[in-house]
Amino acid sequence: MFKILKKDKKTKARLGVLRTPHGTIKTPSYVFVGTYGKFLHLSPSDLKKTKTQIVIANTFHLWDKAIKNKLIGGFIHKSFGLKIPIMTDSGGFQVLSLAFADKNKVSKFMTASSAEVLTKVERKNYKRSKIRITNKGVHFNYEGRKLFLGPELSMQLQRKIGADIIFAFDHITSPLDTYEYNKKALELTNKWAKICLKSHGSNVNGQMLFGIVQGGLFKDLRIQSAKSIGSMPFDGFGIGGSYTKKQIAKVLKWIIPHLPKEKPRHLLGVGKIEDIFEAVENGIDTFDCVIPTREARHGRLYTKTGYIDIRRGYYSKDKEITEEGCGCFTCTNKISRAKIRELIKSKNKKLNATGQRLCLMHNMWFFNKLLKDIRNSIEKSRFSGFKKKFLINYIK
Repeated sequence: MFKILKKDKKTKARLGVLRTPHGTIKTPSYVFVGTYGKFLHLSPSDLKKTKTQIVIANTFHLWDKAIKNKLIGGFIHKSFGLKIPIMTDSGGFQVLSLAFADKNKVSKFMTASSAEVLTKVERKNYKRSKIRITNKGVHFNYEGRKLFLGPELSMQLQRKIGADIIFAFDHITSPLDTYEYNKKALELTNKWAKICLKSHGSNVNGQMLFGIVQGGLFKDLRIQSAKSIGSMPFDGFGIGGSYTKKQIAKVLKWIIPHLPKEKPRHLLGVGKIEDIFEAVENGIDTFDCVIPTREARHGRLYTKTGYIDIRRGYYSKDKEITEEGCGCFTCTNKISRAKIRELIKSKNKKLNATGQRLCLMHNMWFFNKLLKDIRNSIEKSRFSGFKKKFLINYIK
């Protein structure tokens, strides 16, 4: 299922393989987010050209499709159009993302200063007005519908969706939540984890179940959660929660020593360039994030020296390709920055979609190539040197 091939001598970085019914993943690996079981503007053959190893879809947003599904083994691989490893989240992230009124703008990541100010001055205004949490699960008011999602239903939905790796239903908290709130959320997460294990049973069609560590920004709660979830018979572990931007590495250092070394670890919703290196350095095997794809659709292209906003007028006459030496479809076909800008700025929907496709294929290739280079650096015992060299040249 999961095998560690090599460990870095100076850090907790490790090289491994994670075997699933639909293929083997070389780790560390980036997991791209296809929320609705597909990538807008990309065909299955396009996705294959990006060298993508694994993707993740959203259980909450596939809810209706899962209820109607009658396919044995699920529908998610047919949805993506490729037989590659696929994850689904539990729907637990929506306990944060759909909890607050839009005006409050509470998110997974907040700056330390903004979190501190809001905690002291405006916390009373940040009520979870759009959900109601009970011991059995969460009631949502979503797009005029009243929905209930708990651990048993989450398992049922994910079984119907048919992903290779699924996650236990959990209670993610906000960076604004108190110690007392995080403690209660942790108790619920542990309770729901046990229900998920019981509901899931032994690996259904080889489907792996990952438990999720929570605890917010509190060291004792994170350690408590890691010990509790780590002692349960999950196939792997996800690390969830919300953070201020500079606290990811610190939180990982609290958690990782208390998780079983022989099982895979996934970092949920984190994937900026700097965060990738911090995650790998601290022993993370896979991580998912919307950044490569969401930003590609808005014209942000990543290179080894930083990202560029292709929509800027500066690139309107730029005949260079996005990055010399890049092996992506966009760059190897010599499509210039000016052409990409012209397409993605077009008001013609078809041309605009073509521009987004070219940006998506570049970014996904770039992140996959970066992870391949990271794996090579671990194999050659040069991870720390590679990290230092890459980040010196990379301008945020």
